Amino acid sequence: MFKALQLNKSDAGFSAAVVSLDEAQLPAGDVMVQVEYSTLNYKDALAITNKSPVVRHWPMVAGIDGAGTVLESSHPGWKAGDKFIHNGWGLGETRWGLMAERARLQGDWLVRLPAAFSTRQAMAIGTAGYTAMLCVMALEKHGVKPGDGEVLVTGATGGVGSVAVALLGKLGYSVVAATGKALEEAYLKQLGAVAVMGRAELSAPGKPLQKERWAAVVDAVGSHTLANACAQTRYGGVVAACGLAQGADFPATVMPFILRAITLAGIDSVMAPLARRQQAWERLATDLDPAKLDAIGEEVPLVRAAEKAAEVIAGKIRGRVVVKI
Repeated sequence: MFKALQLNKSDAGFSAAVVSLDEAQLPAGDVMVQVEYSTLNYKDALAITNKSPVVRHWPMVAGIDGAGTVLESSHPGWKAGDKFIHNGWGLGETRWGLMAERARLQGDWLVRLPAAFSTRQAMAIGTAGYTAMLCVMALEKHGVKPGDGEVLVTGATGGVGSVAVALLGKLGYSVVAATGKALEEAYLKQLGAVAVMGRAELSAPGKPLQKERWAAVVDAVGSHTLANACAQTRYGGVVAACGLAQGADFPATVMPFILRAITLAGIDSVMAPLARRQQAWERLATDLDPAKLDAIGEEVPLVRAAEKAAEVIAGKIRGRVVVKI
């Protein structure tokens, strides 16, 4: 038997509770793992609070992320004792996730834990931080370099935003952090922002074309914020879009694209190819200051994950929530 945060939905309603499950109930897979830490991403919080139709099959074990130790493996790339990271691949949505002491997974989904990180640190990064790294890689692929101008990070006190600020700051970019939490200016500057702006400057409807300011943007917010970010991006700049904290809509025009030649780069972390995942985690191991993770990550036990999920949805959380399994 093992403990897991299970989500149930029936005629009686919705529930999220830590329960005991039998290993025989686990889905098929070629690697059995012991999960040491998971983490609360925004998508996890939506699922655990039943605020969005994230879960496709019931009952569901929550948790799209996990890090820990391989117990058994019939996969040629993995053996007992190996340390792993898992992000995405439909866990917590269509397949039992990793807010559980045990999981059975596909070895082709796993990334080897970099020596630079403990399993706890890997989950202080989690899908949010790995997504932030994919965003930074997209900016670099587009040719954006430190010194090219200001880089805007929206939703900056969130998981993606916090890690993006830390990464870009360490790499030498001039980061402007946009947030609705005015009291977190010191936190954002500690991570690497050179300036902080209020999200209200971006979150209301704006003109199709605005004064050029940003060399590049990392946006985790969507909606009017993303539209305004595009309208303010300088000629030839790039906007990496990876989230929808404000909304899934995109109330924009083609003007920034056809008059300023900006690029909108979509960032997906859930189904990204394994090679790109490995590259992102290798970059995180060299380009993210592990000391910053102490400021970014808060740790809670599994029994408090549902409570913290509600706080994530309410916008009361700064940075990342690491779940100790």
